[in-house]
Amino acid sequence: MKKIYDVVVIGAGPAGLSAAIEAKKSGAGDVLIIERNNEPGGILLQCIHNGFGSVIFKKDLPGPAYAWNFIEQARSLNVEMVFDTMVVDITGGRKIYASNSVEGFIELDAKAIVLAMGCRERTRAQIMAPGDRPAGVFTAGMVQRLVNIEGYMPGKNFVILGSGDIGMIMARRLTLEGAKVIKIIELLPYLTGLRRNYVQCLQDFGIPLELSTTIKRITGKKRVEAVETVGVDETLTPIAGTERVIACDSLILSVGLVPENELSRKAGVVLDPLTLGPVVDETMATNVPGIFAAGNVVTIYDLVDYVSMAGATAGISAAKFAAGAPVSPPAFTLTPGDGVRTVMPQKITGLSGPDASVLVELRASREFAGRVSVNILEDENIVYSHVEKYARPAEMITLKINWNETAKKLSNNKSGLKVNIAKI
Repeated sequence: MKKIYDVVVIGAGPAGLSAAIEAKKSGAGDVLIIERNNEPGGILLQCIHNGFGSVIFKKDLPGPAYAWNFIEQARSLNVEMVFDTMVVDITGGRKIYASNSVEGFIELDAKAIVLAMGCRERTRAQIMAPGDRPAGVFTAGMVQRLVNIEGYMPGKNFVILGSGDIGMIMARRLTLEGAKVIKIIELLPYLTGLRRNYVQCLQDFGIPLELSTTIKRITGKKRVEAVETVGVDETLTPIAGTERVIACDSLILSVGLVPENELSRKAGVVLDPLTLGPVVDETMATNVPGIFAAGNVVTIYDLVDYVSMAGATAGISAAKFAAGAPVSPPAFTLTPGDGVRTVMPQKITGLSGPDASVLVELRASREFAGRVSVNILEDENIVYSHVEKYARPAEMITLKINWNETAKKLSNNKSGLKVNIAKI
């Protein structure tokens, strides 16, 4: 490896591959991807089900096929990739420290960096599930890898906690492999994964979903023997008398994803307390000059196509920064208002040309059945409004906004704006 690169991308998943490709296309000379696994593609390689590429390719592809499109592009552009390499530190001055078994300890300098480390699953310890500590408790992603990559069935009778997409997809996959998925239980009063997965993975296979229910206790000495469930009220408080014991040998946790941001913190990147990812502007720039972030390391997306699109934006921006392009400071901030849980980008420069468009991506904080308006407000004044058929926490709302037109409606050119969702 060289010692100085124009752009270094950390992570060879969909965001990282797209970032490297677009950085190359935008004129960056030396582009490097550092990946801790032994091949590119990220989590997509174990996602053998269809459902990828509907936005970018207008096709219904399995995960590995979607990834291959970007892997081939990166190789054709001579993007340098190094595998089995762990980045252990990044400085605000864009110095990268990594290690692998071939070169040992590695020190690199980058003119620009793209953070594309993706996300990780919440574990049993993070949700504080009480009870015994037997074998047979898995995260949904781990079961996906065991079944789809390793060819190993980790159990026979499963209960799944959480209605996230990976959990629902694995409920179908395990059923197809001959296992019994007794039920999925969900703490919240609404589905946390995509509606299409609920239909295709649960309803089509007769797998029951029980909302407002959680695990009260896991029992078993060496292996899971049973789980005790309990219903919860609107404040998520357990309801006495609703306990039920379900015999099973495996419990799968599909209880949410968290951006992988240890390196972001080390570099001095400011994190959003709601998304738990970096605060970025519409160019995917963080608060640290020359450090950009994209994909699930920023916020958890529902479609991989949007992860790739964010990576492309970050790659273009990183190439421009590496070439010495001037940096525009943020002029506006976006924060969640009523009905909105998270919004991204949190900063907008507003200096992107006469036809400037900004992608604003947000998630609802609760279920909205029927038509809603998604609004951007300056105080109580609506400066942008868009109508959606509904709003669900599991489904990201993506708005393409002409920001210059929106900014003209600001009465005092105030920088602080809120995004809300209102029932029509």
